Amino acid sequence: MSSPRSAPGGPPRVHHPLFSRFYARFSVSAETRAGLGALRAELLAGLAGRVVEVGAGNGLNFGHYPVGVTEVVAVEPEDRLRGLAERAARRAAVPVTVVPGTAEALPAEDGAFDAAVVSLVLCTVRDVPTALAELRRVLRPGGELRFFEHGAADTPGLARVQRGLDRTVWPLLFGGCHTSRDPLAEMGRAGFALGPYRSFDVPESGPRLPSSPCVLGTARR
Repeated sequence: MSSPRSAPGGPPRVHHPLFSRFYARFSVSAETRAGLGALRAELLAGLAGRVVEVGAGNGLNFGHYPVGVTEVVAVEPEDRLRGLAERAARRAAVPVTVVPGTAEALPAEDGAFDAAVVSLVLCTVRDVPTALAELRRVLRPGGELRFFEHGAADTPGLARVQRGLDRTVWPLLFGGCHTSRDPLAEMGRAGFALGPYRSFDVPESGPRLPSSPCVLGTARR
């Protein structure tokens, strides 16, 4: 196996002090108010073996990993969120190790994991093709990618709004998030075989926001 990849001097620093504080508060309330807790449970149901979670945030997925998971390596580049994830890891029912790193240079060997998890992450990474190539690299052959992502709208009006926001204020306000990316197309181009998935809005009722269109499902290396 090849050695874990890392940038000279360690992974590049990701620092979003205002957004990380906002996200840490908003995400907890969204677990029940927007139904994200149930979606996280659906995302992770049935996983087993070694799992890498990329962009773990403040660790809200950790409480939903099933007991068949033998280890979770959770990669989080943002300092404040990683500290919160470390606290959440101590409360998890499965072993969780939180490490610094970026999606584009995962600190793991080739084929080291049975499954990988991305949850509202591909919208924020700097280089989506490189991040997905890294996920393929660290998954064993036949390994599973679980994804819960938001992306491009299926209506022309909202899609235009998304593209306009992505060129202006949205990434600045929301920690580098881009609303108009197409995660399914990106995974296909990266060589993943798409499995079952479903499309839906978050929240399911009320105004349709630029971040509302979501997909949840599986793909395989």
